[in-house]
Amino acid sequence: MNTAALKKASSVSLSRADCEDFLINEARLLDEARFDEWLALFTPEAHYWVPSEPNQKSPLDTVSLMYDDRRLLETRVRRLSSPKIYSQEPRSRTSRIVTNVTIESAVNGVTKVRSKFVMVEYRREEQRLFAGTYLHDLVLIDDAIRIAFKKVDLVNADAPMDGLVVPF
Repeated sequence: MNTAALKKASSVSLSRADCEDFLINEARLLDEARFDEWLALFTPEAHYWVPSEPNQKSPLDTVSLMYDDRRLLETRVRRLSSPKIYSQEPRSRTSRIVTNVTIESAVNGVTKVRSKFVMVEYRREEQRLFAGTYLHDLVLIDDAIRIAFKKVDLVNADAPMDGLVVPF
């Protein structure tokens, strides 16, 4: 997170329960296809990363399944909101479970949160199962929790993937 956002972020540490409630709400927004509301959870400087390899250390060293800054997230949401998005005809239906929420650290107003997730995507009479670990950097800005960084480590990140459109 850049210095301007850090200055705006509160130095108050978030509780595990607050973080868990936030992550459950994030999952609900995605499951209900409320993508504009989901996008609003991110800070202007946020990054969203889905590595393509287990234990990938940096999004800059190799290709990622997704690596979006805020501008690319806005483009992704605009595409998902379009009635003419062929890759979502018919629209995916998803269900996410978020669990095992732990706080890894809380330094300078940034709370690093680890959790496990399972996401089921159903589309065109096929069901896909995704599972893995979420890593969130959460900040409190104007009394609201925001995502400064989100990493999605898929269990099968290095397996062949059919078009990934819906965010995790």
